[in-house]
Amino acid sequence: MTVLAEDLTDVAQLRDLDPIARLHQTAAVAAKRLAARREAEAASPTQLFLPGLEDFMRAMPNHLARSSLYAPVARKEKRIYKDTLLVSRRDAVIWFSGEQLDESQADVWMQAMHEASKVPLGIPVPINRKKFLEAIGRHSGRWEYDWLHRTMKALSFAMLSIEVRDGDRVKLQIGRTPRSSVLHLIEGFDLDPETNEYMLRIDPRWPLMYGNREWAMIDWDKRMQIAQGQDMAKALQRLIATSSDATQRFELGWLKAKLHYMSPMRKFKKSLMGAILELERLEIVARTRIELSKRGKEQISWNKL
Repeated sequence: MTVLAEDLTDVAQLRDLDPIARLHQTAAVAAKRLAARREAEAASPTQLFLPGLEDFMRAMPNHLARSSLYAPVARKEKRIYKDTLLVSRRDAVIWFSGEQLDESQADVWMQAMHEASKVPLGIPVPINRKKFLEAIGRHSGRWEYDWLHRTMKALSFAMLSIEVRDGDRVKLQIGRTPRSSVLHLIEGFDLDPETNEYMLRIDPRWPLMYGNREWAMIDWDKRMQIAQGQDMAKALQRLIATSSDATQRFELGWLKAKLHYMSPMRKFKKSLMGAILELERLEIVARTRIELSKRGKEQISWNKL
């Protein structure tokens, strides 16, 4: 263990103290060393390392994939939120500020984080716009470049705070304490005029969101095969990936709220089954049925393939 120069004086002074004072001074020296080590670790770039993630997969933290952060909404229906509570699972409380984000923007964010995993956090991430658009299943052209620029701005503006609990224990907390700032989906970006590339900045706290392997692995090949206009199927694919359970069940009321579906339940069921048929076509799920839960509420269940 590295010993700081000033620690040597502290240790020498311990011999001249009474036992109680020596105990307090020892604790102070240990705290100083811990603070110095954490400061050194924070100054060193770390890698957003996601074990087991192949190149044909993308990742999203489970708490975000289960929430209403991204939803299959039309552009004209988008709203601007300010410190709004998202629909999520009960163990995670997420506050969001920004433009309502859709599934195409979820594609951009997942691809951006995939690119960010290739370089140490804290170092700008180079993005070739043409290759980036191709990676998310889009053509390159003026309209697409303009759309990508608008999306990068929306992701940079978007910010969230989160608290995750395990019973009474706080497992994760970002942005809800006086000394903790909110977490931007993308910290910022610049367009390099010489290379015509984006240089993205990613908040180095993102590894906390992927902690304890609590992240969904999205089959990118299958996601790119989801038919155009089937954004609900994309949203469900992310939700399905958050659990390894062979049989998954979700209450229809909760699912309707998570997907920001504003029409009546009968129309929601019709749209939902259309999305499920697309997922069954791609062999993501099978044996889907709508049934009553033990509490007498309607739920949908399927087998994950």
